[in-house]
Amino acid sequence: MPVGTRRFESVEAFLDVCGPFLQAREPEHLLTLGIVGGAHAPGERAAFGALLSAFADDRVVATAVWTPPWNVILSEIDDHRAIDTLADALAGDDLPGVHGPAEHAEAFARAWCDRTGATYHPGMRQRSYALETVLPPVGVAGHLRLAEEDDRAVMTEWMTGFDTEAMGSEAGRRDIKALVDELLSGPDRIGYIWEDGRPVSMCQATGATPHGIRIGAVYTPPELRRRGYASALVAAASREQLDKGRRWCFLFTDLANPTSNRIYQAIGYRAIRDVQLIRFDRP
Repeated sequence: MPVGTRRFESVEAFLDVCGPFLQAREPEHLLTLGIVGGAHAPGERAAFGALLSAFADDRVVATAVWTPPWNVILSEIDDHRAIDTLADALAGDDLPGVHGPAEHAEAFARAWCDRTGATYHPGMRQRSYALETVLPPVGVAGHLRLAEEDDRAVMTEWMTGFDTEAMGSEAGRRDIKALVDELLSGPDRIGYIWEDGRPVSMCQATGATPHGIRIGAVYTPPELRRRGYASALVAAASREQLDKGRRWCFLFTDLANPTSNRIYQAIGYRAIRDVQLIRFDRP
């Protein structure tokens, strides 16, 4: 049986068909579920360049979600033939890159570039993590609180710093002021501050999945690092989210940064899988 594709016209239709496939491995599909879940409304389509499934024997074996100007997001691939099929279906789209399970992302990049004449180069290699039980650090001064309007200036400065340090080739593509507005207003993006006499570190919770949420944009200014603030902040923010009834908290780390991988494991985060960002260059 050949592998086919289907392009959906709404988030609702996409989730009706692909939701069970994605939710069966919710931690592996945290990014896709967070993206489509945040836009789940009847008839929603404006933000999406593509909502695709690949199927074999009437069974979903892969998905691809693209929200311009960002990279296409690949799911787990249950039938390797789906990579070529998805590349065929997206050959007419001006994709900037792909983000997905490491072995599948590179295979898709080769297939898509073969069809379009583009070239590709690897970007950041990451590891995704999930937490179900928090192991809080001890002896760190300060406390957690929600971000407030008075934090706007420092959060704008810090989010710019985070964007520069952590986003690699994606740096500079986000509207930082709009992002801070969302962090202060919620509910889809929640800003947290660790305070030790003054704000010393920040993070966000965003991208809710059916049973989890992603912690991200963790930033401590350079002069305040190596005091445990980021560990304490992420642990406390994660605990708050679990106390709200979530089963998991998720996050991504840069595999080139051994410090972040170590500190998050120390507070209870466990590795899910390695993922790869790959950028495309059109001829």
